[in-house]
Amino acid sequence: MEKLQRAASPELDAILGETFKVLDDGFVRVVDYMGNDSSIVQAARVSYGDGTKKGSDDEHLIRYLLRHRHTTPFDMCVL
Repeated sequence: MEKLQRAASPELDAILGETFKVLDDGFVRVVDYMGNDSSIVQAARVSYGDGTKKGSDDEHLIRYLLRHRHTTPFDMCVL
């Protein structure tokens, strides 16, 4: 059986399980996550096939999605 690779985010991996205090008695902790910037870009381009593949184009696409409130591709990421 083939093992599937998970989309990784080094920034989230670095704080996985770490506790951050919130206000007086609360805290938040990243216990798991799914997806990364590539997941968002792939979801946005699903109807265009491969589309463009440059990293700078990915950044512009994400900015465009945010600016125009096209938020559905962001559902590919979960904390």
